[in-house]
Amino acid sequence: MHQRQLFLNHLAQTSDFPLALEIEKAEGIWLYSPDGKAYMDLISGIGVSNVGHRHPKVVQAIKHQVDHYLHTLVYGEYVQAPQVLLAQALVETLAAYHTPSGYAIDNVYLTNSGTEAVEGAMKLAKRFTGRTEIISCFNAYHGSTQGALSLAGADFFKRQFRPLLPDIRHIHHGVLADLSNITRRTAAVVIEVISAESGIRVPSQEYLQALRDRCTETGTLLIFDEIQTGFGRTGSFWAFEQFGVVPDVLLSAKGMGGGMPIGAFMAPQPLMAVFKNNPILGHITTFGGHPVSAAASLATLRTIQEENLCASVAAKAELFKKYLVHPRIKEIRNQGLMMAVEFADFGELKAIIDHGIENGVVTDWFLFCDNSMRIAPPLTITEDEIRQACDVILRAIEAV
Repeated sequence: MHQRQLFLNHLAQTSDFPLALEIEKAEGIWLYSPDGKAYMDLISGIGVSNVGHRHPKVVQAIKHQVDHYLHTLVYGEYVQAPQVLLAQALVETLAAYHTPSGYAIDNVYLTNSGTEAVEGAMKLAKRFTGRTEIISCFNAYHGSTQGALSLAGADFFKRQFRPLLPDIRHIHHGVLADLSNITRRTAAVVIEVISAESGIRVPSQEYLQALRDRCTETGTLLIFDEIQTGFGRTGSFWAFEQFGVVPDVLLSAKGMGGGMPIGAFMAPQPLMAVFKNNPILGHITTFGGHPVSAAASLATLRTIQEENLCASVAAKAELFKKYLVHPRIKEIRNQGLMMAVEFADFGELKAIIDHGIENGVVTDWFLFCDNSMRIAPPLTITEDEIRQACDVILRAIEAV
């Protein structure tokens, strides 16, 4: 059988219409099929390949770690250099920021994925505050495991899996009036700094500051989900830096691993310490912070810093907006290289996306905004590549 047929026969599918692109090699912003056709990846594997596919420094770090050891013991028991050095580097990116209580975010719990980071943070909030209510936003997505899915702000994804976690409430992202729903019953508010799956909705600084103030007033933990926005995506290492509002707990994944699976939730040590007792081993994982993934993540972090990738993000975003001008484009929303290009409806957008893929440019849409095209390329994309990508998209618009 051909690989495509084996894929359809034996890999569990999540829709009746998978893209089913067969990729044999990837490098930089490019994906290559077995017959040599090149595809420009304008979505970075959904926010993962911030430093590009197979960045040489990431590959080198992976090979170096493989030559030393793989899994040794469950998370948190052995001193493993890749984990320790990664945690130190992550903490250093946060050294200038303190929570309203005066704490530094200096403790890192490494996970396998973003949804596991969300799960860990939910447990941390309940255990630290002794409360059960958790608030998230409508049209937000935080993962598909049952706790993270409970936070999802659209019933479409949840209704067939109920009952989910009780005591979950929802507010509208960016709406000041909804902040009164945060009370002394609320353990945590889990919120994206930039609302991603609703089509890149950027809140005001006033809103985020009011959210911070309300959480502080009620003793509620503010958890920023930077699973999509972290590691330079918006033009600063963390998106919250652009708003001057510091969370109590920070979540990361996706772009964190340079293509390897890893996530983290980070908090001040006095918060994270609650997992040590009552019960002991309050949160455990076997493969969280796998040494190969941790080595890849550290190389990714250092690459972003050493190559100063954040500095060019805003200018590259402006190039997309300069070249993507067409009467059928209704609006372009963005924070750095996290972009939504809005069209009339899903039918039009889907046809444009399909035409673009046929001609070598991969884009996507958003879970809760299916009339907007997702553009989130590797931060390493060049001006010539941006021009080339936009030309293909504009030709796709004309063709459909």
